Amino acid sequence: MIRALVTGFLLVAGAPLAALAQGPKVQSLLAEGFTVVGTVPSPIGPGLFLQKGDKLFVCFVVETPTSPELSTRYCKPVH
Repeated sequence: MIRALVTGFLLVAGAPLAALAQGPKVQSLLAEGFTVVGTVPSPIGPGLFLQKGDKLFVCFVVETPTSPELSTRYCKPVH
């Protein structure tokens, strides 16, 4: 039982690192025409409200002391 919990925790703990490698860079989103229209603090990382045309998205940012750029954990449309 404890071994399964520890294994599950390690899988969950490693998930943000995988997201860091796969998430789009904030700079690339800005280069694609997104505009930052707001920010919000969050326990999972700063939240950015990005707008492109008439669509609004919220993206959560992740960074590490050694990362050269800010990446997004994930982005979702705001309806």
